[in-house]
Amino acid sequence: MSDVKTGKIPEEQGGLIIEDVIKGSTVMKLAKNESMTAPKKNFSFKAKGAGAYWVSETEVIKTSKVEWLQASMTAEKLGVIIPFSKEFLRYTAKEFFNEVKPLIAEAFHETFDIAALFGTNSPFATHGSGKAIFTGATDAGNSVALGTGANLQDDIFSLMALIEADGFNPDALATTNAFKQNLRTAKDPNHARLYTDLNNVEGLPVAYAKPEAWDKTKAAALMGDWDYARYGILQGIEYAISEDAQLSSVVGSDGKPINLFERDMFALRATMHIGYMNVKPEAFGALTPVVPGP
Repeated sequence: MSDVKTGKIPEEQGGLIIEDVIKGSTVMKLAKNESMTAPKKNFSFKAKGAGAYWVSETEVIKTSKVEWLQASMTAEKLGVIIPFSKEFLRYTAKEFFNEVKPLIAEAFHETFDIAALFGTNSPFATHGSGKAIFTGATDAGNSVALGTGANLQDDIFSLMALIEADGFNPDALATTNAFKQNLRTAKDPNHARLYTDLNNVEGLPVAYAKPEAWDKTKAAALMGDWDYARYGILQGIEYAISEDAQLSSVVGSDGKPINLFERDMFALRATMHIGYMNVKPEAFGALTPVVPGP
């Protein structure tokens, strides 16, 4: 492994890492995938569907008009640097990437999710349709503060109504494990539990994100018509190995940046390219947390 300092992760292991990224990502569980074979992908999406018309026996049937809009999605480079002890260099390339693939996949999907959901350190914000789910929802006025209604069900219904009023059908809810307690303690007027299946809320499947991929100060949950969120992955993960770099973003117990040569360590840098688009920001809504008073 120490003789192979740069290149592409072996195809089998690289494919498994990408599979783990998709499985671990909340956005990728809910959004629609667009296959990408180039850094930029142009595609069409349906803005309005076909209509039917009442006609008499001799009347010519009108031709329905389906409104299609064009969108362009750009894949951005996402990178991670992970330091290891020298013992890992004894592995073959295949064995090494089998060992570290969970770490690489987790770093990728957490960073992608918090960018797509909340715009945190997002490269997509520079694109017209790269607006984060939360940002698009609040810009469209689709937000409801927890506790606005008589109970959690009222708040969820109110948020559904805002999205539906814009002509969309919410089909899933994204949140974190912290929201489960809200669901468990939600009661109807007769003090019966409103939600016994924490994976299904008012007919909407629930995807739970990791805390590292969520900004709890902004939203307790995000709801929407997730067909209008798109993502794409350019196949292939590239890597490079360094044994003498100084990692300014990683601090040792002495409070100083880690120098790999001094600590007899090495660092793996892996990169992949992911695209993201929010083609209809008003198709989403946010349940916002209660802001403590002064």
